[in-house]
Amino acid sequence: MTAALVNRARHGDELAFAELFAMHVDRCFAIAYRILRDVERAEDATQQALLLAWRDLPQLRDADRFEAWLQRLLINQCYQMAGRNRRWLAHIRTLPMETAVEPDHYLAIEDREILEHAFTTLSPEQRAVVVLHHHVGMPLASIASTLGVPLGTVKSRLHYATRLLRAALTEDGHDRRSGKWTA
Repeated sequence: MTAALVNRARHGDELAFAELFAMHVDRCFAIAYRILRDVERAEDATQQALLLAWRDLPQLRDADRFEAWLQRLLINQCYQMAGRNRRWLAHIRTLPMETAVEPDHYLAIEDREILEHAFTTLSPEQRAVVVLHHHVGMPLASIASTLGVPLGTVKSRLHYATRLLRAALTEDGHDRRSGKWTA
């Protein structure tokens, strides 16, 4: 069905493109938001990617590759958005506290904030790989194809992103999730 819509849209059928838009806009926004971590910039990146898709759709050779092609357009827009208008982030230092006897439900919120901050320190290229692999569920080979980079580059970006995120949760040798000291 998607290939038929793509073929109709390639020939100027605006209703077919509107259907494609409706099918893909939510997923595109979700990917853009997870990469950019900002609603407005994610909306802009999604809109730009869809405008480029409409403009460049006649040049798409394989209608079955529409989704991968659209994701590549989107991620390139995310890279551009990430490079401009960087916002100042507030850096709040948390002071170590003694471990509570009862589980503290607020630690989950703190962990989420720590992880969010760590995620924003990743490069847009690393965020794209993490989002496509862990959120979208794409295999690494598909990510490499979508991004137009070698498989080894995808593996490297995922490896270093994972290390940075893990380091944020185990800062100073103290695992914030378990409250234990790591060796």
